[in-house]
Amino acid sequence: MNIETITEQALKLEPALRAYIAEILLESLDYEEDFIVSEAWRQEIQKRCKEIDANPSILIEGERFMTELRHRYL
Repeated sequence: MNIETITEQALKLEPALRAYIAEILLESLDYEEDFIVSEAWRQEIQKRCKEIDANPSILIEGERFMTELRHRYL
């Protein structure tokens, strides 16, 4: 399977699954952090990532979120 086929297939996945794959790929890269993150924030980030991995249905698309906020507060 070539990169074009993999990309085409990945783009057909629902957004939560694409985000999960992107997260795994980014974590796999050997990189240096551009900024320092405190241990408390690092733990919070890991906690939230685990929550999303355990239940991707809690994610909603950004545009839908903004629309709901506008209806609620405007």
